[in-house]
Amino acid sequence: MRLFAAVLPPEDVIRELATEVAKLKGLPGAEGLRWTNRPGWHFTLAFYGEVDDAVVPDLSARLGRAARRTSPFPLSLRGGGQFGRGQVLWVGADGDLPALRLLADRTEAAAVKSGVPMGEHRRYLAHLTVARSRYSVNVRPYVQALNTFTSRTWTMSELALVRSNLPKSGVPGEQPRYETVAHWPLGGAG
Repeated sequence: MRLFAAVLPPEDVIRELATEVAKLKGLPGAEGLRWTNRPGWHFTLAFYGEVDDAVVPDLSARLGRAARRTSPFPLSLRGGGQFGRGQVLWVGADGDLPALRLLADRTEAAAVKSGVPMGEHRRYLAHLTVARSRYSVNVRPYVQALNTFTSRTWTMSELALVRSNLPKSGVPGEQPRYETVAHWPLGGAG
């Protein structure tokens, strides 16, 4: 199954983001972007790709330990940016970013210790993807509009293991479906 570890913002923060994304969709050229749907709004901590079912129990146990070793911390959505030449438009994070990076490192280490090949390690950059394009797009107006966006701060208190079900219909614009497979409270939370 195709898996990743993630932080899932609370529903009221998702609503705040939905309001902001609706404004972005009103900007010129917005129809040229493929906007992600609300179920896809998450901070990926570590992307595992296809994981053999036999590995999932060990990975889950290690993720549970990583969650217990991490204390809850404040987090909010803030600002935005791009990857590539406008091929990915994202919203950033604010709050205890060192704690978020530490949790990302721990979720990657859990995978490596479970035998999941992770490839090259990169420094974690918290981002929540809101739009994509197959081609280079000038997303500067969208990034500028996001510069003033800040959601409410929440206490990040849960780590999720999420399954990504890729579209199979071939219908243009169809989005992946996401399913939380497991979740663990951070530190003494919950």
